[in-house]
Amino acid sequence: MNFKMGLVAILVFFALVFVVQNIDVVPVKFLFWELSMSRAILLFFSLLTGFIIGWLLHSYMAYRKDK
Repeated sequence: MNFKMGLVAILVFFALVFVVQNIDVVPVKFLFWELSMSRAILLFFSLLTGFIIGWLLHSYMAYRKDK
């Protein structure tokens, strides 16, 4: 097994442990909406939102720099 496959296997293992430890349901309130979801899913969506905002800001700043 090469280095990359071992690293991927370790990361998948840690992701599974993370999901199992954060399986409990938590309420989420935002303005007028309220919903319940798994804490792991909430953290995933928060991380995804942060990546998207960072990517958009980076693209915008690169666009302004080129202009």
